[in-house]
Amino acid sequence: MAWGWWLLLTLVVLVVGLWLWWTAQRLDRMHHRIDVARAALDAQLLRRSGAALELATSGTLDPARSLLLVDAAHQARAAASDDLESAQSDLSESLRAVLADRSELDQLRHHSDVGPLLAELAASCRKVELARRFHNDVVVTARALRSRRRVRWLRLSGRAAELSTVDLDDVPPPALVTD
Repeated sequence: MAWGWWLLLTLVVLVVGLWLWWTAQRLDRMHHRIDVARAALDAQLLRRSGAALELATSGTLDPARSLLLVDAAHQARAAASDDLESAQSDLSESLRAVLADRSELDQLRHHSDVGPLLAELAASCRKVELARRFHNDVVVTARALRSRRRVRWLRLSGRAAELSTVDLDDVPPPALVTD
């Protein structure tokens, strides 16, 4: 009868160990997804600032708006990681200021040189929005798992850095978005 208790205890320890191992693996996969989502967001932000630079240097905008857009896009591309959110938010504000006139944008869409640039910029703005939302959703899910007692007490997250969401203004200009 004594061997039955040892067998039961061994089985319980094995099940708990497998459960903790599975939780640690799940957390590791989430951290990997966060890294991939952050890289995708950074790539989309670079594409958006590149499209804004192309539009600004195309010669179709007046010099003041071109200069404003070039400066904001350059600042967004050159921003350090601690200043990235404010620089990208400034680019969004500049895009909304420069591309506020819907009738002018409709005329520019019909130009063979500028139409594709506007379409690329609109697509980039939408992809930035989606990439940021996806990144933040993964971070919130990982934070929820990391906040569980078993993860905290047993330090299953290892030495992973604190997770933070990306909070930036990524609302595209209303005139640029076509329904």
